[in-house]
Amino acid sequence: MVTGAGSGIGRAVAQQLHEVGFNVVLAGRTLTALQETATALKNTFCVPTDVTSQDDVAALFEAARTHWGRVDLLFNNAGITGPSAPLEDITTTEWQQVLQVNQTGSFLCAAEAIRTMKQQRPSGGRIINNGSIAAHSPRPHAAGYAMTKSAVTALTRSIDLEGRAFGITAGQIDIGNASTGMMGALGVESGALQADGTRMIEPTFDVCQAARAVTLMATMPAEANINQLTITASGMPFIGRG
Repeated sequence: MVTGAGSGIGRAVAQQLHEVGFNVVLAGRTLTALQETATALKNTFCVPTDVTSQDDVAALFEAARTHWGRVDLLFNNAGITGPSAPLEDITTTEWQQVLQVNQTGSFLCAAEAIRTMKQQRPSGGRIINNGSIAAHSPRPHAAGYAMTKSAVTALTRSIDLEGRAFGITAGQIDIGNASTGMMGALGVESGALQADGTRMIEPTFDVCQAARAVTLMATMPAEANINQLTITASGMPFIGRG
């Protein structure tokens, strides 16, 4: 199962997982976008889902169980960048929106995946959360996004801890500057704001490489788990950012 599968990293991951033999459930807000992802992919089906809605998430997993009987993998990917503004200028409404999608949405999907995977013992399942290098080295004017991605790290560790007895493993991928629409919104390819107030055109890399990294994590044998993986564009300002 891939959330946020209608575009960007989610779309690329869904396609790569399909290529290595997974049956893929595509989840996202917009059916037409999901259908575009599903073009030319066999053994997939689309479930329009608002990850901030507990009822929607429950229906998503019920659809997967009804269709294929089980869920072996969740790529917990749906997320938004949130407002780009100094911390003190972010409104409560903007703050709550990014928390709802990135934090509550990730929690709801993980919780439903665990409920499903506990019934699959001894095989359990695997959850891969899409974190971000922002959790380790935030950009200026991105406090909401950075905070929620730090929370995803805590969620990943909690899942891996609580899932041990049930054959459930969790890992996190932190991606920096994969070429997606999100990078365009941040101005990465035209001049992203740096810590010293200047703007810099930053390197990017093809999103398919991020998808390859997720697929590596997803295809590890049950006795092994990649707890955390970081992939960035070569030469981007991550180590020593700003």
